[in-house]
Amino acid sequence: MRSRQQGWRKKPLAPQTAGANGRSVFGTFRLTRRPLRLPATRIASATTSKAASVPGPPPPAPSSLSPEDDQFLHDLEHANFLFFWEQGNPETGLIKDRCNVRTNDTSLAASIASSGFGLTAICIGLMRGFVSYEDAHTRVLKSLSFLWHKLPTHRGFFYHFANINTGERIWDSEVSSVDTAMLLCGALTCKQYFKDKAIGDLAHAIFDRVDWTWLSEDTTLLSHGWTPEMGFIHSRWDDYSELMMMYLLGMGSASHPLVPDTWNAWKREIFEYDGLRYVGSFAPLFVHQYSQAWFDFRGKKDRYTDYFHNSTIATDVHRRFCLELNEQFPSYSNALWGITASDSAKGYVVWGGPPAMGPIDGSVVPAAAGGSLPFLPAATMRVLHTIHDHYPQAWCRYGFVDAFNPVTDWYDTDVIGIDTGITMLMAENARSSFVWDTFMKNPEAQRGMENAGFKPYEAPSSL
Repeated sequence: MRSRQQGWRKKPLAPQTAGANGRSVFGTFRLTRRPLRLPATRIASATTSKAASVPGPPPPAPSSLSPEDDQFLHDLEHANFLFFWEQGNPETGLIKDRCNVRTNDTSLAASIASSGFGLTAICIGLMRGFVSYEDAHTRVLKSLSFLWHKLPTHRGFFYHFANINTGERIWDSEVSSVDTAMLLCGALTCKQYFKDKAIGDLAHAIFDRVDWTWLSEDTTLLSHGWTPEMGFIHSRWDDYSELMMMYLLGMGSASHPLVPDTWNAWKREIFEYDGLRYVGSFAPLFVHQYSQAWFDFRGKKDRYTDYFHNSTIATDVHRRFCLELNEQFPSYSNALWGITASDSAKGYVVWGGPPAMGPIDGSVVPAAAGGSLPFLPAATMRVLHTIHDHYPQAWCRYGFVDAFNPVTDWYDTDVIGIDTGITMLMAENARSSFVWDTFMKNPEAQRGMENAGFKPYEAPSSL
């Protein structure tokens, strides 16, 4: 009998509308700049407004988690929160891309994606009592003020990497479309949670400044980004991935909206593994997680699928895939699995499956299970308990290190902001739905999903 890995196969494309035919060739883009200014009344309120009210207590944990599991996730989230609080500059609000937890890390590279997760982490931290209201409010207000007034942008989009102290672009990084989307999700979460005029005005202005029409001027498939040296990056967001948050935010914009056809332009390839069929792509597990940290797809579907249930299937497929690797890497088991883009003993790698991609070497990436907590609570909790209880070197002040290899006894020295972030946000969503419930109150999020054609329906039961 063929193994599941050998039996993996890709199904033909589901029927798509016009425009969903792969990568586009760049045309000529007009780089005109429109003046974008925050109205004077908003500038004043951003510096003088006081908090209207303190957010309420945390919601109760759902019955699907045991008290022991809930306490474990509480402790994990507190550790994750410390990364975003301690490794962020309190004046700029920018948060490090990564941190070496074995040394006194003095690196200066912040990422806007990490900063977006961090803004959401502050909301969780306040709700869970990890930080005082005064400190959280001050940090968020300074962060959003820096984003609006000082952090360099192009057409409202931010550079991927910046100096944590000055905001200066580093490493000739690109103006990133999807990383900007993660930052916007964090800002919008703060807007809804704090219900504070100053914070709300700044978050609204930052969001409205983003010119999605510039990014889609001659195409319905958005570019990965732009640099002043080379112009638009030729790679397009054309396959199912973390792109969903970006397209939905663009379609929810009131100032520079994407047309609804952009939702139908990207490909949704059907994969089959071990008898399970799902929308996927040749990419690591995180593509099934990131958009769903903020957007709540539960009980909803568009013309194509139920993306929450789809991610549940994809996560279980990945679990089965890892179990098939047990003969090659004996440490993989039902209690220890999970591979997604991460550090490795040989540097950062993009790996996972099925089908197998990257130089898989027996490493385990805690964020693979952590970022999938709402999809498969019991299976992922089993993994996180195993790592915590049996591999103490994989644990640090900020939670789990980014990766480790139980076969070679290698343990990473670093935590990475986006992996720590997806773990924290999905842990809280599994516990209380807090991030989903808060973020989805934004009219931008609601409008985006409405324009994409999402409708409520009776969702299938979990696996």
